[in-house]
Amino acid sequence: MDPEHLPVINNYLDANEAPSEARLSRMHFHDNQRKVDYVLAYHYRKRGAQQGHGSPGHSLAVISNGETGKERRTGGPGDVELGPLDALEEERREQRDEFEHNLMAAGLELEKDLESKSQGSVFVRIHAPWQVLAREAEFLKIKVPTKKMYEIKSGGSIAKKFSAILQTLSSPLQPRVPEHSNNRMKNLSYPFSREKMYLYNIQEKDTFFDNATRSRIVHEILKRTACSRANNTMGINSLIANNIYEAAYPLHDGEYDSPGDDMNDRKLLYQEWARYGVFYKFQPIDLIRKYFGEKIGLYFAWLGLYTSFLIPSSVIGVIVFLYGCATIEEDIPSKEMCDHQNAFTMCPLCDKSCDYWNLSSACGTARASHLFDNPATVFFSIFMALWATMFLENWKRLQMRLGYFWDLTGIEEEEEHSRPEYETKVREKLLKESGKSAVQKLDANSPVDDEDDEDKLTWKDRFPGYLMNFASILFMIALTFSIVFGVIVYRITTAAALSLSKTTRSNVRATVTATAVIINLVVILILDEIYGAVAKWLTKIEVPKTEQTFEERLILKAFLLKFVNAYSPIFYVAFFKGRFVGRPGSYVYVFDGYRMEECAPGGCLMELCIQLSIIMLGKQLIQNNIFEIGVPKLKKLFRKLKDETEPGESDPDHSKRPEQWDLDYSLEPYTGLTPEYMEMIIQFGFVTLFVASFPLAPVFALLNNVIEVRLDAKKFVTELRRPDAVRTKDIGIWFDILSGIGKFSVIINAFVIAVTSDFIPRLVYQYSYSHNGTLHGFVNHTLSFFNVSQLKEGTQPENSQFDQEVQFCRFKDYREPPWAPNPYEFSKQYWSVLSARLAFVIIFQNLVMFLSVLVDWMIPDIPTDISDQIKKEKSLLVDFFLKEEHEKVKLADEPTQRSQGGGDRSRRSRAASSAPSGRSQPGSIASSGSQHTNV
Repeated sequence: MDPEHLPVINNYLDANEAPSEARLSRMHFHDNQRKVDYVLAYHYRKRGAQQGHGSPGHSLAVISNGETGKERRTGGPGDVELGPLDALEEERREQRDEFEHNLMAAGLELEKDLESKSQGSVFVRIHAPWQVLAREAEFLKIKVPTKKMYEIKSGGSIAKKFSAILQTLSSPLQPRVPEHSNNRMKNLSYPFSREKMYLYNIQEKDTFFDNATRSRIVHEILKRTACSRANNTMGINSLIANNIYEAAYPLHDGEYDSPGDDMNDRKLLYQEWARYGVFYKFQPIDLIRKYFGEKIGLYFAWLGLYTSFLIPSSVIGVIVFLYGCATIEEDIPSKEMCDHQNAFTMCPLCDKSCDYWNLSSACGTARASHLFDNPATVFFSIFMALWATMFLENWKRLQMRLGYFWDLTGIEEEEEHSRPEYETKVREKLLKESGKSAVQKLDANSPVDDEDDEDKLTWKDRFPGYLMNFASILFMIALTFSIVFGVIVYRITTAAALSLSKTTRSNVRATVTATAVIINLVVILILDEIYGAVAKWLTKIEVPKTEQTFEERLILKAFLLKFVNAYSPIFYVAFFKGRFVGRPGSYVYVFDGYRMEECAPGGCLMELCIQLSIIMLGKQLIQNNIFEIGVPKLKKLFRKLKDETEPGESDPDHSKRPEQWDLDYSLEPYTGLTPEYMEMIIQFGFVTLFVASFPLAPVFALLNNVIEVRLDAKKFVTELRRPDAVRTKDIGIWFDILSGIGKFSVIINAFVIAVTSDFIPRLVYQYSYSHNGTLHGFVNHTLSFFNVSQLKEGTQPENSQFDQEVQFCRFKDYREPPWAPNPYEFSKQYWSVLSARLAFVIIFQNLVMFLSVLVDWMIPDIPTDISDQIKKEKSLLVDFFLKEEHEKVKLADEPTQRSQGGGDRSRRSRAASSAPSGRSQPGSIASSGSQHTNV
């Protein structure tokens, strides 16, 4: 029997009954013909199992369309008085029954198992017949391929040859999937219309819409089906929020690791995409989009482009690092610092317990600083600012290209339904304003979001939520700053404590830096999880109307909190550490006896590099990989142990092969792309914001992303339930965040080069103060003198072991010497360097911004070939329409011409004379037109 002529029956299937025929597929109803397009799952419990449920004889019930189906028998000697929990369960059962009845009224076909045990899970399988698919596809304006195919031409002959060479060279890297075999031909697409069925190449109705489209159509019906018993709530999301159903999901296309040669899209994705062994291959983006939908397809396309763009930046970063290694022996300032003959006697680093020390003891730090603080880093900062612009421009172009091939051009924004929490809040508001009558009136009418589109919650209703949001975000940011200050205090006190002992005094700076960075990393990882939960809670109390609004507000809050959390310690080291120390004889103290910490003799850039590298690598290794791999496995193990220990009756089918809906139910639910995007956006910040201090950041990001792509792929294919296919034209608010980070990075890198590094002081010295135009004497130029007799009482070094008696010590700053008229005031050199730094920031920022705008202007957002193809497609579509209409008219004309051919001349004359009066055969447009012309 053809599936579309099967009766619409709500089948209650007994697990003990043998099926009428062997199951051919685990993705179909038990008749082996109707495909399962969607599954609803719920957990039930009852006071006593009824004895008659397992027997094969079932009474028949007449359902809404007059067909018959098996009905659960209710009532009987096993029934007992309902308690509070049983009353709640009975209420939920009635709500489920009404909702399922409404689904059948919408044309869907349902099948589910008997509730034969005292408690357990039940799966409601949903099938959409052709009539429903056609109706909804027309309503949703889903674009489908027509009969017409055309070749996509790629520019001139040179472009074709170049493309052919590239394709040949990259063939080993291409995944072996059908979509990549012939991508030069494209079907003309047109929104589905039941009146224009002749346009489409419908060979078999069951396979015309793919599984992702079928499930999307069913999901749309589920979202807009109301349930009056559940306070007139709208859609499946509201019912899941109220625990009436536990889950709703489309099925995966079979198992990904099934033995044998039978192939499905899921198995193909696993073999060619979701394994670490194929890390070197390109992603099968078209197949990802076909299986998971456009939203997830765009995410992986974006991640793939970002990863590929990290390759050139990694190469340049390594070259910059190698340049620093190659020129380390030629760096004059580090040579001067390492020269023992210079013997710069430095002032003590702490009070009492610290002695005077020679600058040459910091030789290793100075040499290491040159690896990252050299002229090449300035070039690299400009390059990375332009790199970020190039990346965003190329993403816009790729997005347009994918939009063309995926038929996303011209799609309309789908109407979104109100969130369940929003409906509840509106109902509470009406209850307060008008009492029960308003709620009864609301229940009697249509659901909340169908009455009108305007927001029913005013700013007065939302003000408490907004106030709580503002106060909580300020508190969280203050908490982050407090923790950063706490780590600063830890560094100061630990450094002072370690300086008291002779054994630990030599390694004070390294020990304090390493332990403080690890503490920062642990705090960042913990606060990241807390801030994610807090951002979700804050967004909920705002009560946004739609899911899209909810998601955008959640993203903005989570990004703000996580951005501040991840970068606060780095900002402190880059711009604040060592700036508020004071000078010998007039130091700034945090607490009694604890001086503010200073930068290392080679500057703070080396410490910034260490801080950035440990936090970046730690976040990627622990949070992005261990958490993503370990936490899902622990959840799966916990759920398995819970199912095994949960009391219940033995399942006679337990030993049999599980159904696909059982396998998918055991997987983790899909919770959105926000965590995936967020970790990549934070990484993008590490790569762009402080790249002047850590040129190797793109290399570590690239290594992480090669694993991340396959890790995310494996998670989507093997560990998550199949997400609903969502059509979208772009990546939404994430692009704006990326663009903002790109612009912000220009300012940050300008200040890192000008303020944190020694690039500007070296330039000023070389061109303004050097006698021979070199950097000889630069170290001496940056050190000021201090008369040790002016040290405050009680701060002098105790038991100094220094070789000679010290009269003057040196400290890093531009100040007048003790013998000057204004001792220890800022010198002229200080103001020269400061003005040069500010001038550099302004010039660098404007130059890079200008170059970025120039790159943006030179690269069009829409590729020329895609723009031409879109115009060509419109022209082809018009020609195809006219041709098909002509064929339709011609076919409709043939019977009329045959019937007229047997008549005599007088009949033809009468027919011709009657044509103008409008009595011609319907549909014979061409013939009646010609007859009218003849007359």
